[in-house]
Amino acid sequence: MERAEKAVREKSQEEKEQILQNFEEFKNYLGDKVEKGQKLGLSEEAIAKSAKKVADYLAKNEEPKNREEYLLQQLWKVGEEEDRQHLARMLVRLTNETN
Repeated sequence: MERAEKAVREKSQEEKEQILQNFEEFKNYLGDKVEKGQKLGLSEEAIAKSAKKVADYLAKNEEPKNREEYLLQQLWKVGEEEDRQHLARMLVRLTNETN
């Protein structure tokens, strides 16, 4: 799980900007990481936990770049731990639907 957060932290600001600038780009990036996790044999739950770590980092350290990210950030902030876990699972499923 820490590897997911570390990978996000280590991205250059330019790379983060490129990924976060457009919600479709963000979904594609997340979808690529989900697909890699699935190929490694990770369960949906393990992938969702990694997605939650990344979302925690983004909510605390990055400004939303579009309406969709702003909405996700606001939902993340008002949600409790269980809500955030559900939202992370839903994001993982969203990327599966679009890939």
